[in-house]
Amino acid sequence: MNAADTAFVMACSALVLLMTPGLAIFYGGLTRSKNVLSTMMHSFFLMGLASVLWLVYVYSLSFGTDVAGVIGGLNHFMGAGAGADVKEGTTIPHNVFLTFQGMFVIITPALISGAFAERMKFSSFVIFMILWITLVYAPICHWVWGGGWLQKLGCLDFAGGLVVHLNCGIASLVAALMVGKRKGYGTRAFIPHNLTLTLLGIGLLWFGWFGFNAGSRLAADAVAGNAFLVTHMAAASGALSWVFAEWILKEKPTTLGLASGAVAGLGSITPASGFVGPGAALIIGAVAGVICYGGVLAKDKLGYDDSLDVVGIHGVGGVWGTLATGLFASKLINADGADGLFYGNASLLGLQVVGVVATIVYCAVVTGVILLVIKALMGLRVTDEEEDAGVDTSEHGETAYSL
Repeated sequence: MNAADTAFVMACSALVLLMTPGLAIFYGGLTRSKNVLSTMMHSFFLMGLASVLWLVYVYSLSFGTDVAGVIGGLNHFMGAGAGADVKEGTTIPHNVFLTFQGMFVIITPALISGAFAERMKFSSFVIFMILWITLVYAPICHWVWGGGWLQKLGCLDFAGGLVVHLNCGIASLVAALMVGKRKGYGTRAFIPHNLTLTLLGIGLLWFGWFGFNAGSRLAADAVAGNAFLVTHMAAASGALSWVFAEWILKEKPTTLGLASGAVAGLGSITPASGFVGPGAALIIGAVAGVICYGGVLAKDKLGYDDSLDVVGIHGVGGVWGTLATGLFASKLINADGADGLFYGNASLLGLQVVGVVATIVYCAVVTGVILLVIKALMGLRVTDEEEDAGVDTSEHGETAYSL
């Protein structure tokens, strides 16, 4: 065990946990005032629900003994075997590794909640999240990080391009389609009620993302330092490219565009952060800002209501970042990784494509089945009257502001 590595990963765990309250604030500012508490409740509730599920059995399904490359066994049920001993392949205690990875299972489903904000029944939300974490997150996490078939194949995902961003982006698309549009969508404007909250949220997300990416090295070394640097540079270039793109197209640079572009850059660099240099990070972030902005604009033409643009930012960004890893990865940055297309290894790009396709297909199918079952048994959304009143009042009996 290395004390410095252990302290570093513990600090990064706290940073990643902070991202979920940051996401709640980011999302809360984007909704209408009558739905801000219900939107924030999704993220905060998952800090409890996902954590308990993780310790009881989801960690074991994700990182337990490999079963046919598809899922982990139950040898870590209730945290068994994940104590003070060093986690194999690392220099940190197993319980610190369990804690760090547990922060990822909190924020991933929380990201999905932005797609159906302002209209889903809370009871349906709870059941959906239990099933999604169990049947979608755990298997894909095992495939990529837990010794599953994608990891054995050589697909690279340093901190969650497939496991977190593409996974939540596809689930968000399916959920937005199945829950349906908000009442009045397309005929009236849905204006964010407090963009100052949203800017505070992106500040916390940007801050926490250093732990998200650099911590995924599980050691305080040069690769972690590189991940730290490229995380910041991709966020910066993503924020700039989105702002300039909308300035050209809409003739107004906006604070919402700035925040969205930063998230696009952060999400896109996530899978590549431990494998690419800072120059590549600038390119990855800049491209992300433009194509994710395009992805957000496309939702109106495609006719689905993704309330808080999870698909356009995290789904598109997850695809781009994963493929960009296959382009820009270099063993000069991380000897444990692989060279990408631009360093003479075209096969890595092919492996990244396999990872993207597998994640999209599996997540879409299983998420769709889960939602179909919930819809048949208990319904997915509140009534029109409850939606008019606001989900804060109808589902939780509260209001955010007393004026």
